[in-house]
Amino acid sequence: MSETAEMNTTDWVMHPGFFLKEEMDARGWLQRDLAFILGVPEQAVNVILSGKRGISPDMARALGDAFDVNPEFFANLQKAYDLSKASAPNPGVAIRAQMQSKFPVREMIRRGWIEDGDARMLQAQLSRFFGVPTPGDIPFLEFAHAAKKTSYEERNIDPVQLAWMSRVKQIAASTVAPRYSEKLLRDSLPKLEALLYSPDEARHVPKTLLEAGVRLVIVEKLPQGNIDGVCLWLDDRSPVIGLSLRYDRIDNFWFVLRHEIEHVLRGDGQEHEILDELDGEKASSAASLPPEERAANAVASQFCAPGDKIDSFIARKRPYYYEKDVIALSRLLHRHPGLVVGQMQHKLNDYAYLRKHQVKIRSHVVPWATCDGWGESVSVYL
Repeated sequence: MSETAEMNTTDWVMHPGFFLKEEMDARGWLQRDLAFILGVPEQAVNVILSGKRGISPDMARALGDAFDVNPEFFANLQKAYDLSKASAPNPGVAIRAQMQSKFPVREMIRRGWIEDGDARMLQAQLSRFFGVPTPGDIPFLEFAHAAKKTSYEERNIDPVQLAWMSRVKQIAASTVAPRYSEKLLRDSLPKLEALLYSPDEARHVPKTLLEAGVRLVIVEKLPQGNIDGVCLWLDDRSPVIGLSLRYDRIDNFWFVLRHEIEHVLRGDGQEHEILDELDGEKASSAASLPPEERAANAVASQFCAPGDKIDSFIARKRPYYYEKDVIALSRLLHRHPGLVVGQMQHKLNDYAYLRKHQVKIRSHVVPWATCDGWGESVSVYL
């Protein structure tokens, strides 16, 4: 913009005193006349007419009465003049606003995913965080070109979920693991099933999966980010399972974990990440779900508690499902009662049933896993 053009954008707005003088001239009033009408010293009118002082809200009301107009006329003249003289805003404000409106940038800074800095530095960090060449390629934003529908939107993945998923992938890429073996992962299933009787046994999960070449990464969910797990591949030999532990319950942990393991065994997620929000109908066998999700749900449900055993128990005990009987069934199945309760809640559509047995699991897993969140941050080079 040329210097002349810049002057024009700031100098065309006149001081309110200019318009006040026009109103006085139209009525043939002198300064002393207006001062008399307002009941103020003549100097109080002079400093406004000369542009040395603005029109205060009290003066705007008084002038409104004097000239028989809405006081907002004079107040708006002053507001427009003040705004024209204000400093040009930092261009980074708009950039920061756009980033924060889409992604939880402030939360990402707080967790140490990116560093605070000026807007351009944040743009550069976000492009590296999402693994794209330039800020203009960051999904959901329109820095360098007009926003276009992304593949994530087509898969109903929102910006917050994308940020969480990208953090999982980022951490996994910095983790060393042996080459993936489908055979070893299938062989590990009986070992994992043997851990279901106690929350403390979940500590063995990360090592068991790693021995089969599967990286397990736990990342605390972001605010407004409804997500339970993800299956993705760094390459065709490096699967990754990400968990959020959104619900800190033993049944949810094992259901989501086995669901994601099934995705890995099926080879799901190699073309694009499989992001899972597993509650309500999304954890069922509803026909509306994609085939891979129905298959993973069925296997996860059977893993947590054999469906035929649960169905038989419900049929025999209906309509009274006593706690002591549920505990006896859990012992028979070599499962923690929380796993049996979780499956019964789903089948009975009663999610308050014996909830006390759905014990917390996070403290038993996090110390043994690659974990980011709950006050801890994994150091990853951007």
